[in-house]
Parts: sequence; C-alpha cells; structure tokens
Amino acid sequence: MKNEKTFRPDRVFSYFRVEWLPLAFVTLSGLIYNIGLLATPWFEGRLAQGLADILSGSETAAQMALLVLAYILVTLLVQASRFIKRFYVRRFANNINRRMKGILYANLVRQSRASLEKEGAGELMTKAISDVDDCVEGMRKFTTEIFDTGVALAGHVVMLLVYDWRLALLSLLFTPFSYVCAAWMKKPVQRAGAAYKKAAGALSTATLDRARNAVTYRIYGCEDARAERYEEVLDTYEKRAVKNNVWQSALPPLYLAASEAGVLFILWFGAKNVLGTGWRVWDIAAFTTFFSCFTKMVVKSSKVAKLFNAVQKAEVSWKRIKPLMKSPEQLDALDVPAAEDVTLRNLSFAYGDTPIFSGLSLTAHPGDIIGVTGPVACGKSTFGRVFLCEAPYEGSAQFGKKEFSALAPRQISATVGYLGHDPELSADTVQNNVLCGSKRDAMPYLAAAALKGEVLAMENGLDTVIGSSGTRLSGGQAQRLALARTLAHPRPVLILDDPFSALDRDTEDTVFADLQEYAKDKVVFLISHRLYHFPQMQKIVFMDGGKTTVGTHEELLASAPVYRQLYESQTGGKQHGEQG
Repeated sequence: MKNEKTFRPDRVFSYFRVEWLPLAFVTLSGLIYNIGLLATPWFEGRLAQGLADILSGSETAAQMALLVLAYILVTLLVQASRFIKRFYVRRFANNINRRMKGILYANLVRQSRASLEKEGAGELMTKAISDVDDCVEGMRKFTTEIFDTGVALAGHVVMLLVYDWRLALLSLLFTPFSYVCAAWMKKPVQRAGAAYKKAAGALSTATLDRARNAVTYRIYGCEDARAERYEEVLDTYEKRAVKNNVWQSALPPLYLAASEAGVLFILWFGAKNVLGTGWRVWDIAAFTTFFSCFTKMVVKSSKVAKLFNAVQKAEVSWKRIKPLMKSPEQLDALDVPAAEDVTLRNLSFAYGDTPIFSGLSLTAHPGDIIGVTGPVACGKSTFGRVFLCEAPYEGSAQFGKKEFSALAPRQISATVGYLGHDPELSADTVQNNVLCGSKRDAMPYLAAAALKGEVLAMENGLDTVIGSSGTRLSGGQAQRLALARTLAHPRPVLILDDPFSALDRDTEDTVFADLQEYAKDKVVFLISHRLYHFPQMQKIVFMDGGKTTVGTHEELLASAPVYRQLYESQTGGKQHGEQG
C-alpha cells in the first residue's frame, strides 16, 4: 500500500519499486542460477582431466561416472533456478506493461478532442502499443541482465583472476573496448530509433485512413493516388526500420569479436602454463577451465553492449510517452448541479487569428430551448463546443455565477451534456450504448428518442450488438440512439448538434415534443439547419459571416433576411402550426 501511495508514474524507478515482490524472487533465483553457472567451467575442466587420467590408467570410469552425476545434479539445480528467474522476470514485465498502458490510456481519454486529433490516431497507437512495449522490454532486459550478465560476469572475472591473475588481466584488455563502442553508438542508435518510431506512427495513420475511407476512395477513383501515397509512407517506414535494425542487430557481433581477441593471449600464455614455463603451473583441467570461463565471460560481456542498445531504444520510447505518464485524475461520482441560468456576454471565439463568431449575448433560463442556426460553415458546431472549454474563448459564458472556463474538467462533465453530429457509438449492445454500464432501464430514454419500437423489433432487443460505430443501424437510428444516451445522463445544460439531420419529418416532430417535456428544468442549445420547430423555441441565435443575431423567431423573420430565406425555403413560407 505504501508503495502504491508513493508511486510516481513519470519515474522509471517507481515501477521497479512497486513490483518489489517479483523482483525479490528474481534476485534470489538469479543469484543461485548465476553462481551455479560458475561450476560449469570447473566441471568441464575436471571432465577433460578425468578423460585424460582414464586414458593414462590413473583413474577409473566409476570415478568419472560420479563426476558426471554430480554435474547433472548441479545442472538441474541451475536450470530450475533459471526457470524461476525467467518466470518472475516475465511476470514483472507483464505487470509493468499493464500498469504503463493503464496509465497511458487513462490520460489519453482525458485529453481534449483537439489535442488528440492534432497528434493523430496512428501516432497515438504507436505510443500506446509500440513505445510502451519497448520501454518494458528495456526494463525487462535490464532486470534480467543484472544477474545473467552482471553477476555472472563478475563471477567469471573473479574465477579467471584466481587461476592466473596476470593472464586474466592481459586477456581482458579488449573487453572494455566493446563497452566504449556501445557508448559511442548511443546517439546514432537513438536517432535511428526516433526516426523509426515517427515512421511507424505515420504508417499507422496511413493504414487507418485507407481502411476507414476505402469506399470513398473507390467511388471517386482516388484509389491509385492513395495507394501511391501509401507506398511512399511504407517505403519510408521500411528504410527507417532497416536502418534501426542495423544499429540494433548488426553491432553486437562486432562487440563479441572485439572481446574475443583475448583468446590469442590465452592460447599462447596458457600453453606455457601447461608446459610449466609460464606464470602458473597448470594441468589440462586448469587450462580447459580457464579457457571455458573466458569464452563464457566474453559472451556475457557482449550482452552488456547489447543491453546498452536495448536501454537506449527504451529511452527513445520513454521520452515519447513520458508527457502522458502522470497520475490520472481520480474520478469520483459526478456531482450534477441544479439547473441555473446560462448567461453569455459578448462571447466570441477564434481559431488562432481566424475569428469564427463574436458579439454573442443572451440569457437562457431553465426550460428554455435555444435554437442555433445559420448557413453552412458559419460556426454553429464551434459555438456548441465552446461550452466544453476545449479551447479558450473571449467574453463571458456563465452557468449561474460561475464562468464555464473556470470549472474543472470534471465539473464541466457534470454540467454540460453534449451530443455532437457524429454519434460516436461503441461496438456494444443497444443497452450499453445508452446506459454506458449503469444499471437502469434504457427503454424510457429510447422511447423519448422515438427508438423503442425499432429496438424491440431487433433480434435481441436491448442486447442487440450494433457493430463498430453503429454500422448495423441506419443513420437516423444511430442518431436517435446517441440522443437516447444523452437523455439517459441528464445535465442542466444540453448541447445538441444537429440531432434531427437524418430523421424524417414525423419522427422529428415526435422527438422534439419529447425533448420539450424532458427539458423543462434544463437549458438546451439545439443546433440545427432544419428550422421546422424554431418558431416554438424561446430564443434563436442566428450566425452568419462571423456575426450573431439573437431574437425570437418572429423578430428574426423581420430583422434577418437570410434567416427568413432559410426558413421559407424549408417551409414554403408557412408557420409551424400550418404544416400538414
């Protein structure tokens, strides 16, 4: 519990500390395994000497058999320790991977839509999958190589020094060279890794684009152009991947070759030891043990250089995901406030230096439905998103006496219900799309969205799976299902962006009547290009050319020619009550 409380997701060491129990098993089994490995060169030397003694008649086969049996038992103990160590290293890595991805996903879903769209789906997928995996792999290799390389390397060096310290120092002269080479390669490895990650993100984005828009490209004859563009992205990815793999995979054999140069000294001076003219007097067992110990030490030494490259690769990925590795906000139950007035004073909004609208002032009371309309691309949807405070606005927008921009993200979620023109449905059941996991009856909200009868007619009713983004539903059904979801999570302020665009007129009449009943204690901003019901709204915001005009339906008919033209083009000049 203490470790969890002090856990810092932006600190690599915190992940090691919180997984102390698996690491304890790794430490114990790792020490047994690597110390046990030191017995291998000794046994190999004794077996070589035993064979020579048997051939000379000074030792029997039975003595050799006992030595072999002891070798087998030690090997079994060493391999059992190796199994335990590997099991807990993998468990450690899996726990870290799950923890990292959980933190990253939790922070991703709390980012604004604008920041997510700016970064791109492909780049986010690469961070969420590839970068986390590379970080964890670097941590796993570091953990296991502390024992498989660090402890074993130290043990082998000590063993070499015991047998002949002069020859050991001489043969080890070339080993540090591999470490120096690995250090020199740090920047090239990191540059190649960063370029590869960027190319991987671009390829993911291009792949998603081709899959998502395949039908559109085929219909409009753009397939060849998109395929050509995709091939360019794929070609860049392949080049970056090859270059990255060269730095990652081609260098370790060079490190190994550099370290093995010390074999020349062992063959020369070791032979003198056996002949009795060197620094020590050796028998065949001693020479074989020293030679075997050195070759095993060299292999371990080359893994140190390889470990450097793996850690460098992990550092690249860690730098990419670190901004997202922070403790997620603890989400308590939403405290939905009571309904209050919504007051806008000289509200304006701009994307950078591009103004979208300005000078909007009005006061809406609970029970009011405020219509928002205007020509195409006049800023209607942008106005709706202002209440989500994803980007700063100018002027004032208040809920009661509180500025929307001063509310915390969780408070905005509790205050504003938002239905965008994209339904954003999940590949789940009708019920789960409406209730989002809560245990209630979804039917009243489906009925309010004029969808109850159609759901009951589906093969599994509320448990019917609608497919990714509602692919099994018509456009009108998807729109009404999203509306039912919004109604099932009541908020004092509702932003409905074009909820009737895919509905026929009769269905629209039914849904609007239900909405009027539902919204008696709420402020609703209904954004729409369909104006049939605008005469029934308390106020209307008409947007055109960056300017806003607020008034009743009758006032806008008299003062805004473009509004009048839009309304009459849809209704033939008749008022709502005259529609047949």
